[in-house]
Amino acid sequence: MHTRERARLQVVTGPMFAGKSEELLRRVRRARIAGLSVELVNHALDDRRGPGQVSSHSGLSVPSRTVGDAPTLTEAMLGRELDVVAIDEAQFFGPPLVEAVETLVADGITVIVAGLCVTFDGRPFEPLPALMATAEDVLKLTAVCAVCGADAAFHQRLAPGEVADARLPSPEQVGGVESYQARCRRHFTGGALSTR
Repeated sequence: MHTRERARLQVVTGPMFAGKSEELLRRVRRARIAGLSVELVNHALDDRRGPGQVSSHSGLSVPSRTVGDAPTLTEAMLGRELDVVAIDEAQFFGPPLVEAVETLVADGITVIVAGLCVTFDGRPFEPLPALMATAEDVLKLTAVCAVCGADAAFHQRLAPGEVADARLPSPEQVGGVESYQARCRRHFTGGALSTR
């Protein structure tokens, strides 16, 4: 099954609460049912539900390999007979993930990446925009606006004075419903909490 010709890059993206991890886990489950060799990976910074777990906000959780950076990811995956590498919380790997993914795909491994494509303040969140540009398959999901119920393409930080986590490659923080809300364009302010 491990063939260079079949390898491709798939990206699942959107704001927080859009179901990215659920879609990633659905694709992992399907690949395993098909008899493919799959490695599920999560970034070490995301330990909200315990280390070694990819989990969704809806409570779905699957054991995974925890990796701290893109070079370690590449090193851990190359030389194995893998068909698929599925990466959750891809934004935490930063721009070096682009080269890592390209290396894996060139080695004949299909890579499925899930992560945020926009920061809490509405800016592109690399490496997802770069990965989207070179992917064969991109699925951009929306969440539900916490204010009006419309499609939400953004997520807003609830406490504007919070300091960003210095370990992250952006001003984002690891968090969930206690720190962020999904917002439509109309209710997204890119900064302080708004309910207008």
